[in-house]
Amino acid sequence: MRKSIFLLLCAVLVLASCKSWNRTQKGAAIGTAAGAGAGAVIGRASGNTKLGTIIGATVGGATGAVIGRKMDKQAEEMQKKVPDAKVERVGEGIVVEFNNNILFGFDSYELSSEAKSNLNQLAAILTDYPDTDIEIQGHTDSKGSDDYNQKLSIQRASAVRNYLATKDVSRSRMTTLGYGESAPEYDNSNENGRSQNRRVEFLITANEKMKNEAKKEAGGN
Repeated sequence: MRKSIFLLLCAVLVLASCKSWNRTQKGAAIGTAAGAGAGAVIGRASGNTKLGTIIGATVGGATGAVIGRKMDKQAEEMQKKVPDAKVERVGEGIVVEFNNNILFGFDSYELSSEAKSNLNQLAAILTDYPDTDIEIQGHTDSKGSDDYNQKLSIQRASAVRNYLATKDVSRSRMTTLGYGESAPEYDNSNENGRSQNRRVEFLITANEKMKNEAKKEAGGN
């Protein structure tokens, strides 16, 4: 495990300096160096919940490059059709972030009408690309108690999953996690940062079917 972590850290440092590489190449290199177990450990240790999930699902090599191209296409469609979402390609996966101002009212886990409109657009794309797994993460700012924020983050992630299920996104594809205030990405010392930390993120990665098909495709090239 120590060796795997060391290799992954080296890969991350090298990739940070390889600005000329595209996302697919970076994802393939990370997968080759790391593997699922090391990725999950690094993600937890660093506090970057996206990094842990994406690296944990990374295949790497030629197969990872094929998956990366498929994810590029899906991410481009999301950027066009879900304008209120922040869409980012990371390694062999996609991260979709919704600010809570779009999804929920203050101190609530009831989806707003605007939220449902955005989720309808996202659900249509997810059903068009069925060979992915979807991790839905709920996050809060630092106001309130740890226990309360943890519970609220779970409730919000669950509310999103339940709604997507009514739009024909298979429940078997979706998992939910609540991180409360433990994984901030923005500055909790001001209101703008706190509002951005109140978010729900979708981490989209290849399922086993996509990985197997990508392996066959890579082998035929």
